[in-house]
Amino acid sequence: MTGVGGGSLMTPILILFFRIHPQAAVGTDLLFATMTKSVGTLVHGSQRTVDWSIVRLLATGSIPATLITLAILHGVGAPSDGVAHFMTHAIGVALLITAPSVLFRREIQRWAQNRGRQLEDRHVTLLTVLLGVALGALVTISSVGAGAIGLAAMIMLYPKRDFARLVGADIAHAVPLTLVAGLGHWWFGAVNLSLLASLLAGSIPGVMLGSLSIDVMPARFQQAVLGVVLFAIGFKLVTA
Repeated sequence: MTGVGGGSLMTPILILFFRIHPQAAVGTDLLFATMTKSVGTLVHGSQRTVDWSIVRLLATGSIPATLITLAILHGVGAPSDGVAHFMTHAIGVALLITAPSVLFRREIQRWAQNRGRQLEDRHVTLLTVLLGVALGALVTISSVGAGAIGLAAMIMLYPKRDFARLVGADIAHAVPLTLVAGLGHWWFGAVNLSLLASLLAGSIPGVMLGSLSIDVMPARFQQAVLGVVLFAIGFKLVTA
């Protein structure tokens, strides 16, 4: 219904309500996202609404950052109670950043399009790679950020690009990012395969229900509700 919610809501719900270990929640959600985003990428690819040049730049930064972050997590002894505590707070911070990205997406897009002076191409290229680095580290730790935060940043970097192609690039980039990060957590033994199967089984009717309900509530109302929920959950995780 909203285009946001997979990683942003799934991981904290698994932690807070189902009492899944934070790293297992992150790792399982990453592989879940890989499979669902792959379908989305095929759809956008068939409609030619993927800006592959942006995908390549983002992946140039995100894949190395993901591998480095996984190495650091392994080096400090993940999975462990200390890492679990850190990841829980990281998820909370990521949600607090995601919430305004969802609430004010239209305002961000309008500001970017009306901005006078545009960045030079070489600066945009560098910033896109750096955005990939930030997303790689953040998503590997929290499974949150590739959607709302990444899209909001791309809107500011590429205000003249077609919005649908930016959405397609965001979804397509998430596939290799979540795959590498998810496999890393699986290698740590932090992926619950039975939980993954259950999530995938539930996602099919969920997609159908969400698709049929798109026009039931105004998009602005959906974004407002989702933004408030993300902020509330993020605040709870940060203060836990």
